[in-house]
Amino acid sequence: MTFSSPFSPGIKRLALVSVLVLGAAAIWMLTQDAKDSGEHENSIVADDAKLTAGAKPSLTVMAITPQPVEWPRVLEANGNIAAWQEAVIGAEVSNLRLTEVRVNVGDRVQKGQVLARISNDSVEAALSESRAAVSEAEAMLAEARANGDRARQYQATGFMSAQQINQYLTAEKTALARLNAARARLQAEQLRLAQTAVRAPDDGVISARTATVGSMAQPGQELFRLIRGSRLEWRAEVSAADLGKLKPGVSATLTAPNGARVQGRVRMVAPTVDPQTLNGLVYVDLPVAETGNSLRAGTFARGEFELGRVRTLSLPQSAVLLRDGFAYVFRLDEQNTVAQTKVAVGQRLGDQIEIVSGIAADARVVASGAGFLADGDRVRVVAAPATAHKNP
Repeated sequence: MTFSSPFSPGIKRLALVSVLVLGAAAIWMLTQDAKDSGEHENSIVADDAKLTAGAKPSLTVMAITPQPVEWPRVLEANGNIAAWQEAVIGAEVSNLRLTEVRVNVGDRVQKGQVLARISNDSVEAALSESRAAVSEAEAMLAEARANGDRARQYQATGFMSAQQINQYLTAEKTALARLNAARARLQAEQLRLAQTAVRAPDDGVISARTATVGSMAQPGQELFRLIRGSRLEWRAEVSAADLGKLKPGVSATLTAPNGARVQGRVRMVAPTVDPQTLNGLVYVDLPVAETGNSLRAGTFARGEFELGRVRTLSLPQSAVLLRDGFAYVFRLDEQNTVAQTKVAVGQRLGDQIEIVSGIAADARVVASGAGFLADGDRVRVVAAPATAHKNP
């Protein structure tokens, strides 16, 4: 049995053409989308390249050159403040009580000033006894001298025997010796009485006191300590290699614990070095006016010795980058590309730092902002103000 299509041949051809046209249109649209996508990606890459090229000068900086300066050459040191000389003041009499203490720690005293008094009643009694003994000896000597004079007169006449004459003359000498002994005992008692007043052996400042009223004084017992002349000194520790750079008369500047700056002068350089630390002591005399004000014995102080002046190069500290224990600067070439360069630095003075080696005197370096740069960066350079880098 045969079936016939309800559509005519013309309708079939029209449908086939429509399908082909729709397929071609779809293929064209897909092609255009791919093309547009590629062009968009190329545009993004081009834009990124433009942005990258435009951002290459990563920072605007100022360029400076190291400045020749003349700086003082100093040697830094640490040490303690100590008394120039400290006198130990004690009692010279024994088994007597302290009855009065007149000074305390920190008091300034004059030479011969009474610091304390010791009971002197028994000493005065012994002194009175010695005076009486002297008077008695003087009377006995007067009698012996009269007898001696008569014996010498009769010696040539033979009125007196030689034995009796010798007895009178010997008695005269004995009386004189007894008088001298009595006078010596009197002087000893007078000295002992004077020693009941404890006096300052020199001008100075009382640095310690152990004397108390009512305590028994013993010979050699410490009652006070005195900083002689109120003089202090700085005992700076300096390495053996640097001791040869110092000599008496060199100026030194100390920083006191309260921040005050104190000027001193080297008095003596120790002739020996500690074998443990390999340091030697340098003794620096300090002004008396600073004693008790900004400087006190026993405190720690930092300081520096002035060794003269030297010509060197300097840069602001903002131009020097400390990294991994080394110092670097960013040197500029003709294309304004920075190169990280290691330099050796020396002392600092204010906001300036000494450049010992690593760059030439005419090298251009970045003045600030080195922490934001990397080796090989391009920068935009602007003129530095007149006050951007000046000699200290």
